[in-house]
Amino acid sequence: MRDAKLLQRGAMWILAAGVAGIAAVVSYSHIYDLGRLHGGSGAPGRLLPFSVDMLIVVGELMLLHEADEHGHRFWLGWVLVSSGILATMAANLAYGARYGITGALIWGWPAYSFVLVAAGMISVMKRAAQRQGGASADTVPSPVPGDAETAAMASLRATLAADNPWSNNQLADRFGLTRAQATKVRQQVTAQANGHQPPKE
Repeated sequence: MRDAKLLQRGAMWILAAGVAGIAAVVSYSHIYDLGRLHGGSGAPGRLLPFSVDMLIVVGELMLLHEADEHGHRFWLGWVLVSSGILATMAANLAYGARYGITGALIWGWPAYSFVLVAAGMISVMKRAAQRQGGASADTVPSPVPGDAETAAMASLRATLAADNPWSNNQLADRFGLTRAQATKVRQQVTAQANGHQPPKE
């Protein structure tokens, strides 16, 4: 089952990379040609397409990085993504529009597919991160019932009276306490032995 999932995931990434690569090449050539038609030449003309399509990638990576399980929105990331989508769609549609409505639809398709693939892969990564976060939370030990702390306190009192008190590690291991709970037990028993009230929560 695990091998099948790994194969599915690998195939998904390979196919997504293929779609993104094709779309990037087509979009680059279209934006480059439009830039040349409107006065762009040399290095600026060659770099112009990167400033459009990479804006989408950077924005979505920002959204992935800043998103959390509470659904907080990183508005600047959305501005980057939205701007990049509008720019790449407009450029590719404008290039195809020279050949009529059909041309606009045909040559606008690569940019559209790139946007969908990029958004889909970011969503997949977010879901995987959320599942991993949930699994990590499930591994955190639940609080130990009060009777375990009571038993630990009684045992510590007995060993303290015998002048051989349990250490924090021994309390934690013997009674299944966390280190913080073992420290709390020791503080309470020590305070009582010294005639003081235990610290309040």
